Amino acid sequence: MSAADGTGTWTWRRTWARSLAAPGRPAMAAALLVLSFAGLYALSRAVQLPMSDIEVYRAEGQAAATGGDLYGFTVTKWALPATYPPFAALLFIPTTWLSLTTLKIACVLVNGAFLALLVHLSGKAAGLRRAAYSAPFVLVATALGLWLEPVFQTLVFGQINLALTCLVLWDLSRPDGARLKGFATGLAAGVKLTPAIFAVYLLITGRVRAAAGALAGFAVSVALGALVLPGASVEFWTRRMFETQRVGKVWIVDNQSLQGLVARLLHTTGPGAWWLVAALVTGVGGLWVARRLYVRRGLDHWGVLATAVTALLVSPISWSHHWVWCVPLLAALGAHARRDPWRWALVAAVAVAFAARSMWAVHHRGTLALHFSWWQQVLAAPYPLLGLALLAALAWWTRPAATGPAAPGARTTARRVPPPRADSLRPTSGADTDRAETDRATTR
Repeated sequence: MSAADGTGTWTWRRTWARSLAAPGRPAMAAALLVLSFAGLYALSRAVQLPMSDIEVYRAEGQAAATGGDLYGFTVTKWALPATYPPFAALLFIPTTWLSLTTLKIACVLVNGAFLALLVHLSGKAAGLRRAAYSAPFVLVATALGLWLEPVFQTLVFGQINLALTCLVLWDLSRPDGARLKGFATGLAAGVKLTPAIFAVYLLITGRVRAAAGALAGFAVSVALGALVLPGASVEFWTRRMFETQRVGKVWIVDNQSLQGLVARLLHTTGPGAWWLVAALVTGVGGLWVARRLYVRRGLDHWGVLATAVTALLVSPISWSHHWVWCVPLLAALGAHARRDPWRWALVAAVAVAFAARSMWAVHHRGTLALHFSWWQQVLAAPYPLLGLALLAALAWWTRPAATGPAAPGARTTARRVPPPRADSLRPTSGADTDRAETDRATTR
C-alpha cells in the first residue's frame, strides 16, 4: 500500500516499484539528466572550466598525508592557498589517491549525486514527500538544478558546498529526540566554519540537547585535527582563521555577502565599520526571524532556511557557489505556492534570479566593480538582495497581527506546540493531499 490510499508511507521501495511498472516517465527523466550532463561536458570542453578548488583540496590532503606545511603552499595559476581547518585536510587525503583528471571527473559525478540527494531532502523538508520519493521528479529537478548558478559554480570549481548542505539538512531534518542530532552539523562546521550558526539556531529555539550535539561534533573535529596536525591546528585557530584577505578580495562580484554588497556600494576595498554594523543588525534580525518561524508558526524548515540565508549574508565572504541553499529554498517556495498562480510566479522569479548569472553580465574586470552605477549594483548583488528581501518577507509573515491566508503548516495559535516526531522539518498541517495523507498514515 502507498500513502495515496492512507495505509502506508512514501518510500523509495514503493515509488521505484511504480516507476518500474510504468517506465516511460522515469526513462524520459533519466534521458533529460544525461542530456544535461552532456551539455555540461560540452561546455567544459569549449570553455575549459578550471575546477581549481579541487586542486587546493588535493594539495591540502597531500600536506596532511606527508606532514607538509598546510598553510604555506599555493596552487594553480591564481596562487590559491588552503583556507579550511585542519580537520578538512584530513578528509581530503583520499583525493591524493587519484590522478587529477580522474579526480575532476569523480568530483562532477559525486556532486551530481549530492544534488539529487539535496533535491530529495529538500522535498521532504518542505512537506512534498510524494515528490521527494518520485524518481522522475528527482531526476528532472537534478537535471534542471545543474544549471542554477550556485550549483553550476560548485561543479565548475570542484567545491564541497552540496555535500555540506546535504549533511546539515539531513541532520536538522531528523526528529528533535533523535540520537546525536546536531553532531553532523558540528562536523560540517569543522570543515567550513559557517554551519556553526545552526547550533545557535538550535539553542535559541530551546533545543539545548541538539545544540550540545553540534558543539560536540565541532569539538571532535577540532580535536582530531589537533591530534593529527598539531602545528597546523595552532596556526589556523590562532592566526589563519582571522585572515579573511587570504580567502579573496571582498569587493569583487564573486562575493555575494553583505560585505561585498556594502564594499561595492561605498566604492571601497574595505567597508570596515559600515559592514560590521550591517552584519550585526542582519545577524540578530535573521536569527530573530528564524526563532519566530519556529516558535510562532512551528515551521522548522523555514527557520533553517532563514538561518542559512543569515549565515550567507553575514559571512565576510560568501562566494556565489555558497548559495546552493537556493535548492531547498525553491522547494519550500514551491510547497507554499500550491495552486496560486501569483505564488508560482514568485517561485519562477526566484528560480530565474538564481539561474540568470547577472553578476557576471556586468563588466567587473580589475577594479571596475568599485565603480558600478546604481543599476549595476542591483545586477552585481542578486543573492544578498534576495536574502534581505526573504528575511523581510518572513518577518512580515510572522508578525503578531498577521491576517490573510495562513501559510502551509502554520499553526493557528502563537503558543509553540512541539514539532512532530516523525520529521522535525515537515509542516504539521498538510497544505495538499499528499501531506495530509502521509500525516494520517504515519505512526505518531
